[in-house]
Amino acid sequence: MRTDSWITLFLCGDVMTGRGIDQILPFPCDPAIHEPYMQSALGYVELAETAHGRIPAPVDFRYIWGDALDILDQTAPDARIINLETAVTMSDDYWRGKGINYRMNPENVPCLTSAGIDCCSLANNHVLDWGHAGLLDTVEALRAAGIRIAGAGPGLREAVEPAILAAAKKGRVLVFSFGTETSGIPSDWQAASDRPGVNLLPDLSGDTVQAICEQVRRVRQPNDIVVASIHWGGNWGYAIPPKHREFARGLIDRAGVDVIHGHSSHHVLGIEVYKHRLILYGCGDFLNDYEGIGGYEQYRGDIGLMYFASIDPSQGHLVQMRMFPTQIRRFRIRRASHADALWLEDVLIRESNLPGISIFLDENNVLTLGCNSGE
Repeated sequence: MRTDSWITLFLCGDVMTGRGIDQILPFPCDPAIHEPYMQSALGYVELAETAHGRIPAPVDFRYIWGDALDILDQTAPDARIINLETAVTMSDDYWRGKGINYRMNPENVPCLTSAGIDCCSLANNHVLDWGHAGLLDTVEALRAAGIRIAGAGPGLREAVEPAILAAAKKGRVLVFSFGTETSGIPSDWQAASDRPGVNLLPDLSGDTVQAICEQVRRVRQPNDIVVASIHWGGNWGYAIPPKHREFARGLIDRAGVDVIHGHSSHHVLGIEVYKHRLILYGCGDFLNDYEGIGGYEQYRGDIGLMYFASIDPSQGHLVQMRMFPTQIRRFRIRRASHADALWLEDVLIRESNLPGISIFLDENNVLTLGCNSGE
């Protein structure tokens, strides 16, 4: 099998570079926030330092990625796709009544470009935390940095169109970004022809699958890989709602989607290979400022995964899958310990729907998925 024709995607869970993380970067926003729990973003820095030691602020833009940078360099994926769960703005017009409002100073966008991020999925429950003006600032800042976006924009047309990424001499990657109210997205965040907002799905029905099918058909070309990046479901718990399974499989069967990139859960969920196509139901949190906050410790929200999925663009089939276990410490990503990687291996084996496919931890502390089945 010719591996030089494969397109390899880097995917991960939520990346939140606002609030406490913004405060340690070179150009922090005003730390004032509007939460019942905390009134200053600096409080989250203090919690993390109390838990795990001093953070040498201000840090350089590469600091937050830690060990992930070497992994990305070694793996050299064709496209690097994240769910960016923060507004990129200096707007002070926070969304009243929401309770949690994440933002990062646009001058700190180099923290994303330093990791070579190609695309940010924006259809999530934090991109409008600082109002319509904050969303427009986010779109402008990311585009100015050369980062493609999907899932939000100044109007409905822009919010529904995919990000198109070129994989040199191999094909293209089309990233469609969707959100659901079950992830905490307010219904009035829906983009309209005359209103900025997100690409909010009305439901997970067959009619919605058909609408997405028509969107994909309009732009897809031969050798394109189609990614559906979906912000859905609650924060905690391993159970996959039957509606999610049905919708994901429907996107593969009817809309020709090749990869389901699910997120919103604060911890890693099970995975599935359906008709040789990858379904990530929940990728967990990859980067955030939650260190030192108690509750739900049994789910290990500090442990994440770097997913490297290699796809044959001629068929859309998953041909190789490697997953690097990571951990957040002092607002920085580091390789997880062998013990934590073994724990994550057990979780994936227990929670995934992979008949005939093995998950194993190799000698390099990397989880590998056997991809020779999956019907």
